[in-house]
Order: sequence, then structure tokens, then C-alpha cells
Amino acid sequence: MTLAADRRQLLAGLASLSLMGCSRSKQDAELSGPVTLDVDFAPLEDRFGGRLGLAARDAKGRIIDWRGDERFVYCSTFKMYLAAAVLLKLQAGRERLDRALPITRADMINNAPVTEPAIGRTLTIEQLCKGTVEVSDNPAANILIRELGGLDAMRAFYRGIGDRSTRVDRWEPEMNRLDGDKDTITPAQSAVNLERLFVSADTPLNAASKALLLGWMFDSPTGRGRIKAGAPADWRVAHKTGTGGYGPTNDIGLLYPPSGAPIILAVYYHGPSDRPENEAVIAEATRIALKAMGHG
Repeated sequence: MTLAADRRQLLAGLASLSLMGCSRSKQDAELSGPVTLDVDFAPLEDRFGGRLGLAARDAKGRIIDWRGDERFVYCSTFKMYLAAAVLLKLQAGRERLDRALPITRADMINNAPVTEPAIGRTLTIEQLCKGTVEVSDNPAANILIRELGGLDAMRAFYRGIGDRSTRVDRWEPEMNRLDGDKDTITPAQSAVNLERLFVSADTPLNAASKALLLGWMFDSPTGRGRIKAGAPADWRVAHKTGTGGYGPTNDIGLLYPPSGAPIILAVYYHGPSDRPENEAVIAEATRIALKAMGHG
């Protein structure tokens, strides 16, 4: 896949996000092309305060876009993309899942459920990826960024999948702090990225890499009150959460109904403060989006 082709794919995805409005009957009909559904999340924002960004896409071409082009600090949702970048390096023959790395006290920062017990021992690239995606281990993320080639390599990953806008500026945990546009993404771009990696025929991930990454996302125990709480009980959710500790509460991923293609959903919510209700905002936004797409 060339950069020109990546750019054409991205532009096509972004162009589809600009289509506005449709009637209920048109939503229910067979769609001849992408259609943006007119869904209003303002009452949800008014009820809870804060700023909500949501982008959703399904296999029928239906799109929901609420503050889709506004920037949100992504927090740990980036760790899913980090694992994808590592898997692409593996596919290129420049990494091994079984390569063991020493874990030291100097690596430690807050939230280290996998790496802290391993101080003085080694963890493999696969174990670090698993810990990064499933339980958001911060030292594991920094080690993987380092082994990937640093922040420049992470930027190159985004550009390589056609993402020209996502910012990569700092390491964990500094990247979670709000500072202008640093370490931010737009919901629309995140949804396009998810579609490129997991749904598009030209995904750069091979079948084995995709299965590994989705497995970690399915197995993540975090954020049970977010997208998972808004999805029907018989659906499966492959997702990655992110939390800023001062208001940002995010969740992105794919929702799999009992049959049929998955729905892509990226939800970024910056609440007035860090509070339990922030997760409920994401759950309710998920329910509203699924209902608008005919799954409520």
C-alpha cells in the first residue's frame, strides 16, 4: 500500500463523514452509499456537563458524527494503536513476540499491574502488548514505544495508516495532561483508523495480528460501565479505554452483534471532573448511537 493510496483511502473516509442528515425511512432502507445520521447528543451533554465526541460507522454505510472533528486528549486509548504498530513491526520481520526484555525499577511509573511484579525479571514483547492493551500498564507502554523506535516511530505508524492529524508528543504519564493539541485525536479520525485496521479489505494487519489484537481487546476487564454497559447483553465488545483522572473518560472499539458485521465506535468524553457518572455518559451515548443505527 503506497502513501498515495493511504491518502486516497483516508480522504474517502473523511469525505463520507461530511454527508449530513437522513430520514428515518432512508435509515431503514438499503443504503446506496455512506449516510450520516442526524443524531443529537446535546441533551446528554446538557444533563451531565462536559464535552462529548462520538463517531460510529457500520457496514451499511451509516455514520454518526458528533463533534467528530474536534480534538480530545486520547489518554490510554492510544495503547491499542501502539500494539498495532508493534504487530506491524513483527510482520515486517523486525520484531519477535517471544523477545524478552528486562524490567527494572527505573521503568516504573503509576499503574503497573503487569510490570511491577516483574521487576528484576523479563517480560516478552507479547506479554508487554497484552498488559498494555488489557490492563493499560503504563511502564509496558513506554517500553514498547522505546522498542518501537520512540515517539517518531509512533507518529510514523499513524501516518502509515493514512492518519495525518493525530498528535504524538509525550510519553506516559505526561501524555494524559491537557496541553493544547498535544496528544489528541478526533473521534472521526479514530473511527476511520479502526475501520482501516479491523474492517477494510486493505488492512495492513494480517489475520494472525488482527486475531491477537482483537483477543486482547475482547479480554480487557477495564471500563465495564462504558461501551460494554451500553451494548446489548448478547453482543461482544473489543475495546480500549482511556482515562485522564481529571475528566477525560474515553472508550473505542468494535461492537459485534450475534450475527453480522461489527459496528465501529469511538467515544471521547471530557467531563467537568473525574467522577463515576462519566462512564454512564459513554454507556448512554452508546445506546443512543446503536438505536439510531437500528439496534435499539
